[in-house]
Amino acid sequence: MTTDTTRPPARGTALDDLPLREDLRGEHPYGAPQLHVPVVLNVNENPYPVAPEVVADIAGAVAAAASGLNRYPDREFLDLRADLAAFLRVESGAELTPEQVWAANGSNEVMLHVLQAFGGPGRTALSFAPTYSMYPEYARDTLTRWVTGRRADDFTLDVEHTRAQIAEHRPSVVLLASPNNPTGTALPLATIEAVLDAVDALPQRAVVVVDEAYGEFRRTGVPSALELLPRHGNLAVSRTMSKAFSLAGARVGYLAAAPALVDALRIVRLPYHLSAVTQAVARAALRHSTTLLSTVDELRRRRDETVEWLRGNGYRVADSDANFALFGTFADRHAVWQGLLERGVLIRETGPDGWLRVSIGTEQEMAAFRQALTEVDGEKK
Repeated sequence: MTTDTTRPPARGTALDDLPLREDLRGEHPYGAPQLHVPVVLNVNENPYPVAPEVVADIAGAVAAAASGLNRYPDREFLDLRADLAAFLRVESGAELTPEQVWAANGSNEVMLHVLQAFGGPGRTALSFAPTYSMYPEYARDTLTRWVTGRRADDFTLDVEHTRAQIAEHRPSVVLLASPNNPTGTALPLATIEAVLDAVDALPQRAVVVVDEAYGEFRRTGVPSALELLPRHGNLAVSRTMSKAFSLAGARVGYLAAAPALVDALRIVRLPYHLSAVTQAVARAALRHSTTLLSTVDELRRRRDETVEWLRGNGYRVADSDANFALFGTFADRHAVWQGLLERGVLIRETGPDGWLRVSIGTEQEMAAFRQALTEVDGEKK
């Protein structure tokens, strides 16, 4: 068989040949570095693996689910939603019905549902920088205008500035991370209520989402925004099982809100978006929440020890209610990041210019981090 050399090369073999949306040209997929190094402290995972007895229960639950994989999963997953409501009742004292809880493949998909339901062309999403780097991507993907106000020098929210931004931009969605990523800053309930009051004064009310992905790590006495749900039908509080639960690989996130707000998310979700396997893993894990969360106190103590050590060695460190610490400042933070990497320690180059973020790991991992940073700092001097 001969080849027709007169035909032009096949089209569509390069990205530029495809009809990609113009606003996506030049964009890159999200992703923190996934490098094989001895100490990985860059994506805020719980460093402790799931306990063997929990693994066994999860495996049994998955096996049971596997026998029915020829059928679609429970589309409304009310049993899982009831389990999540029961957990929040114990963890934060929130009294919720299953109809007030929503879940998806990580809190990322939960947030995307929010923007799909309440954002879109001609609408605005507002947050306050520095904050989670995925928020503008949710807005971009849903064709929602993205606007950021500023945080104060200590990374708290200035209430008057916040009110002014809401009045000026009239957002349909306000995203507030508490504890904030990458700074670790928690928001007082009074600040969240001020935001809710400001959006309630708009001609068209906005949805306020408080992202508590790191909520289980908050310090004693720091409240959850779940306390405000009974008084605010346009408030949603999101959580995840990726961090404190040591289940980053399971991809389970969830949200608590008024039933009407949850119903709005049900409109935009894909059919059967939460697989039977995911539901089985999450429900089995929730049966062992005490075991899975047993490392939280230890990680809190190690976080506070890390902050104290960094400050004792002359670094600026943001107050943290999460399982990480943002520290600096560096004239060339990339050089510091690279120096740590060369010593087998991977942290995150994120946040304001000059700052770096380290996740809290095991005692041995944090010792390796301190040693590596001391060496890199010594080289600079």
